[in-house]
Amino acid sequence: MPNHKIDPNNWIKLYSDYLFNYTITRVSDGVIAQDLVSETFLAGLKSMANFKGEASERTWLISILKRKIIDYYRKINSNKGKAEVRMSYNSDTDAEGDWLEERVADPFDKTAEDKLENSELGDAIHDCLGKLPEKQAQVFKMKTILGYDTETICNELGITASNLWVIIHRARTALADCMQKNWF
Repeated sequence: MPNHKIDPNNWIKLYSDYLFNYTITRVSDGVIAQDLVSETFLAGLKSMANFKGEASERTWLISILKRKIIDYYRKINSNKGKAEVRMSYNSDTDAEGDWLEERVADPFDKTAEDKLENSELGDAIHDCLGKLPEKQAQVFKMKTILGYDTETICNELGITASNLWVIIHRARTALADCMQKNWF
């Protein structure tokens, strides 16, 4: 298994756009998305000692970000309860209920509840993607999920870069609306 290294000095340059794009499709508010990405970087810094190198740096940061997004919706979502939900992954301390970043930052160390939550969220996103017009869904998946660069997508689909960004924006808006109605 590869032993990936961690270098927080390059996080903003390498991952901020990717993490922001990932987040904005899920929260549809630029300020909140920026806050969640910032919180992710801070949590990553706090839990660097627990980075095992089993996943890439980006995958590790995404796993932290996913939990930040879930926490954000737990705090605001009346369907899952108005009270703030806190989770403890360390039952051998007196810090019961505290959010322990160092315990949750490893994507290979998940509880059954996390897997269920991620599975439900993934299903909701998949369902919403299925409701998009075919071209919007295709462009969105290529750019956001598969990580293709703009030039590759434009060449493959015969569209301009400005057209690509209009399609991405429309897809994000439609996904955010769908997720708001069907998940949150």
